[in-house]
Order: sequence, then structure tokens, then C-alpha cells
Amino acid sequence: MQEKRELPACPVETTLMLIGDKWKVLILRDLMPGTKRFGELKKSVGNVSQKVLTAQLRDMEENGLVNRQVYAEVPPRVEYSLTDLGRSLKPILDAMWTWGEEYKEKNK
Repeated sequence: MQEKRELPACPVETTLMLIGDKWKVLILRDLMPGTKRFGELKKSVGNVSQKVLTAQLRDMEENGLVNRQVYAEVPPRVEYSLTDLGRSLKPILDAMWTWGEEYKEKNK
């Protein structure tokens, strides 16, 4: 069993600790509609290396945001999906989307 790490006193800092990386936010965005295999996720997220994507997914799994399902096939099939906790970040991603759209509109 892994030891629980101490969380920051500030809730904003806690949120940033969990999803403050560019790739993590994009992974969340791409898993919101549903389950994806590793290769699909790598294509949809964009210019991320396999090593970085794997590390981000592992971290998100450890923090309870992502489920990893491995199927005993040859070659092995691995699928990723959001947990209920991961899906609970949808309003934050929606707000980021809206803000980004407004910013782009004002800065054409």
C-alpha cells in the first residue's frame, strides 16, 4: 500500500498538483467522451512521447483519476477511462474551454 502524500493547504494548489501539467489536462479532455486505447490516446493528445504519456497516465491512475484495464490478449490490449473522480473535473475543463474561446475571440 502506498503512503498517502501530504496535500497542500490551498485547494487550488491541490488541483494544480493533480492536473497542472499540460498533458494531464489534454488526457482528461480526450477521455471525457469515453474509453480509449493507448495508441488512440497518443494520437488524440498530440505531440507527446510514449514515455511521457505513460508516466502521466500512471500518475493519474495513482491519484485515482484514470482507470487502466489490461486484457489478457496477444498482443496485450490496454484501455484507459476516467474514474468518477476524473469525470468530476468536467466543469473545470468546460470552464477552461469557455475561457479559451473568449480569449481567442478577443485576440483575433
